[in-house]
Amino acid sequence: QVQLVESGGGLVQPGGSLSLSCAASGSNFNINAMGWYRQSPGKERELVATITSAGSTNYADSVKGRFTISRDNAKNTVYLQMNNLKPEDTAVYYCSAEVYTIMVPSTDYWGQGTQVTVSS
Repeated sequence: QVQLVESGGGLVQPGGSLSLSCAASGSNFNINAMGWYRQSPGKERELVATITSAGSTNYADSVKGRFTISRDNAKNTVYLQMNNLKPEDTAVYYCSAEVYTIMVPSTDYWGQGTQVTVSS
């Protein structure tokens, strides 16, 4: 089974920055797109940013210009650099990966989530 482990969450003041990372581990797997999602209590999980294996990115309008998604294919790791954080960015952030093998194509895997709190 493929596992995704996020790290880098924490408490930051408004206007501050935080960097998240998520590493995929396992054997005999490949990854297409990777992404970051977030969820606040009582709200639906929403897309933050995605990145394809070729490096094409897509961002939610609410984070565009402030967040940057990147990946290291050799390390099976996706990153999210978050700048100019706002209180409304407070949420549990989850990474995802579109994982496939010769037997099981395009299955979404999710990390356990990491808490990001933006507060003074």
